[in-house]
Amino acid sequence: MTKPRVVIVGAGFAGYHAAKTLSRLAKDRAEIVLLNATDYFLYLPLLPEVSAGVVEPTRISVPLSGTLPGVRVVVGEADHVDLQNRWVGFTQPEGDHNRLAYDRLVLAVGSVNKLLPIPGVTEYAHGFRSLPEALFLHDHVVRQIELAEQAEDPDEQRARATFVVVGAGYTGTEVAAHGQLFTDALAAQRRRLKIRPRWMLLDLAPRALPELDKRMSDTAHKVLDRRGVDVRMGTSVAVATADGVKLTDGDYIPTCTLVWCVGVRPDPFVSQLGLRTERGRLVTDEFLNVPGFPEVYACGDAAAVPDLTRPGQICTMTAQHAQRQGKLVAHNIAASYGQGRRKPYKHHDLGWVVDLGGKDAAANPLKVPLAGLPAKAVTRGYHLLAMPGNRARVSADWVLDAALSRPAVQLGLVPANTVPLESSSPEIPVHATP
Repeated sequence: MTKPRVVIVGAGFAGYHAAKTLSRLAKDRAEIVLLNATDYFLYLPLLPEVSAGVVEPTRISVPLSGTLPGVRVVVGEADHVDLQNRWVGFTQPEGDHNRLAYDRLVLAVGSVNKLLPIPGVTEYAHGFRSLPEALFLHDHVVRQIELAEQAEDPDEQRARATFVVVGAGYTGTEVAAHGQLFTDALAAQRRRLKIRPRWMLLDLAPRALPELDKRMSDTAHKVLDRRGVDVRMGTSVAVATADGVKLTDGDYIPTCTLVWCVGVRPDPFVSQLGLRTERGRLVTDEFLNVPGFPEVYACGDAAAVPDLTRPGQICTMTAQHAQRQGKLVAHNIAASYGQGRRKPYKHHDLGWVVDLGGKDAAANPLKVPLAGLPAKAVTRGYHLLAMPGNRARVSADWVLDAALSRPAVQLGLVPANTVPLESSSPEIPVHATP
């Protein structure tokens, strides 16, 4: 008899761990197919280290085929879902169209950059959610420092050496913290550059890392202040232009760099499925099932999973939730095939880690606040445990960065016109037939 097929759409934290856990639990009972636009799992938390040249980009790109035994990997982008007849249509990298029938479907399509209706942002800002965006930012920063050194006009020199990051959440704070260290090192190698590079971190929130414990926020503020990062809370961009940004407080900042880190939103795939959503995310029950379709599951950033620790609320969009939900989806699918019993999703917060570059970090494992080297050790230990592969290579990069100066050159692999902000959140034409 033909084995039933489980199709998992998306290989982010939720989809990857769903596939990995399911391959262990039910590979003899079902065919497991993972559909993803790339052939790798991207470890997003280390993207700031890629943009700052600490870690090589291939280190955080974990191959799917080499790390998911028993899972069939299909490279393509989902563009059609027929919920009635149970198949997913997709477009392959060279434009061919195909479809996958399923007995169980896991929707783990994740999230994209959040866009706000601010004039000029989509034209002049760049997001920070993908590997191409991180590689582009690395090249762009190196280029601006090189051009600043060559500039004869002091105003142009200051504009090129000014870097504006919008969004003081987890990603934006790390980008600014790593960025200041990176550009200081670049400037030290260029004797003709007489000014210090300037990084600005903007957010309408009252403090950096507003979603985390205040002690972690205070630690981050101290580190950023000590490094000279211009942190402006209660302030954001009102208008972006090719030559700079006008802020909501009225200031105009000449700059050639605007990094958009204001947060994420569910992939547009979700809103076009014809299923019930909450805040743009697929509504599920506590078992991660989509109501009305017991064979369909959703998890991760694209799913509005009830938070049983906060009645009436849904789980926040974090990698921790996505990873745990992916594992639970696998257990509940295995239970649907008679292996074990399905369980509701209930999480316990184990704390957070924020890498601030150099010897600095902030962490609160099990609610214990840490800063400095102890926090750095916990942060790097956590990342090594959380990464599903390439641990030795990442560790080697960290050691080399501590012992040697970073080579900083423009590779030119990602031209600016290939990573405009709007392309970071494509409106995927999905047609769903309930």
